Amino acid sequence: MTHAIMIPSSVAAANVDSFNRHAKGSADLDNGWLVALTALTGTSGEGEVWTAAQPATGATLTNLYMVGEPEIVLTDSRYKNIDPNPQNFYTVSGKVFSAFKLQVGDIVRLSADALGTGTGAASAYAVATNGTYKATWAAAAVSGVSLKYLATDYVSLPTTGAIGETQRVTMYKFAVEAIA
Repeated sequence: MTHAIMIPSSVAAANVDSFNRHAKGSADLDNGWLVALTALTGTSGEGEVWTAAQPATGATLTNLYMVGEPEIVLTDSRYKNIDPNPQNFYTVSGKVFSAFKLQVGDIVRLSADALGTGTGAASAYAVATNGTYKATWAAAAVSGVSLKYLATDYVSLPTTGAIGETQRVTMYKFAVEAIA
């Protein structure tokens, strides 16, 4: 199974600490997926860790956070960066991860694995939807998180580490148009 790739091209959270949170969810999560941070976990030793929930109809479709954990693979918690393929990276259920609050004007690039159903780039938007972590393709913005499609791009995908490798993954470039 391949996992989503998210590249934060230009996000306010890169320069504003208050837009960044640590969270823990009850499901395996890919970078680029949307989560609602509902409350602090309340677990001893996790004073600044939030509970991540799947977006749902109503208030939890607004002001969402995007999973944005650095793609550093740990094996037995000892070895870093063994796997160069970002499609093999995801956050395991119950583990603490990084998330950033989307802001109007942010630019992010997402692979198709980060997006739900719909007609693809012809739809013009990807929006938060009830009952799914993935933004779903839509014809128009919604009352909630709405990402406006800007362009199709590619990212190289190193699988063998060979210098001339040409395998690519399609990426969709979005601007955050609405968060509430």
